[in-house]
Amino acid sequence: MDGNKTQTPVVIQTAETLAQSATADSMVVYEQPLAERMRTFLRIDYLYQHLHHHVQHSSSWASRSAVAGILDIVSILTRGDVRSDVLKELERQIMLLNSYQATEQVDANRLRGVLDNLHSLRSQLNAVGPQYLQGLKESEFLNAIRHRSSIPGGTCAFDLPDYSHWLRQSFERRTRDMQTWLKVLRPLCDSVSELLWLLRLSRQPSNQVAVNGVYQQTLDRKDAIVLLRVSLPSDSGLYPEISGGHHRFTLRFMEWSAADSRPVQAEREIQFLLATC
Repeated sequence: MDGNKTQTPVVIQTAETLAQSATADSMVVYEQPLAERMRTFLRIDYLYQHLHHHVQHSSSWASRSAVAGILDIVSILTRGDVRSDVLKELERQIMLLNSYQATEQVDANRLRGVLDNLHSLRSQLNAVGPQYLQGLKESEFLNAIRHRSSIPGGTCAFDLPDYSHWLRQSFERRTRDMQTWLKVLRPLCDSVSELLWLLRLSRQPSNQVAVNGVYQQTLDRKDAIVLLRVSLPSDSGLYPEISGGHHRFTLRFMEWSAADSRPVQAEREIQFLLATC
């Protein structure tokens, strides 16, 4: 998502995207960011999914996990001006997709739907203002949990009796509080999720072969590749170790047997799907 990389618009990938999604259940996708902004976006999206999973469950343990997710997202967002980065990327995607409106092969209705969603997300993120995190950062309740969370076992009932009391409240009461905190984060997190969705669909994967379990590729810097996506059959028993930067990257396919055994590099030809986004 850095630079001015030319992307194939998601709106014209109908048949190929459907063909790919039909086999999605049998494939496992591994992603590797190649830029710091992309690392931040992927971490936010991971935590946002984690949070949404736990906030739906009524147990106090699920609420603990949801609160931890909220605090982790706030921690990431306070390290830099992520909001400005997201706004810039939304604007870039809007300009890019606008340029396809006169293209005959484009599904105009689908394009309009994507653009409307991007415009809405941009408006919501602009509306919250640059100080949108202030309330969460000044919350004594959340700050106490955040401080004690850095200590192993530091959020026990005797350490944080008010947190323990809150966790004993009804699920409806806890949900109201969590939704209040989530309302602050939602415009940015939803924007990040939408941007990642567009990026992931911007390039179709190609068939590749790793000789003796190793694959290397040089990247053209003008393409501004920021994300690698490696797909393997779910029953392959393999996973990739990915290293690289803007100029080149290396994949080493490792054979996994058990948690108490050290993985070893595969020494055969490995077929896989690769998308450079």
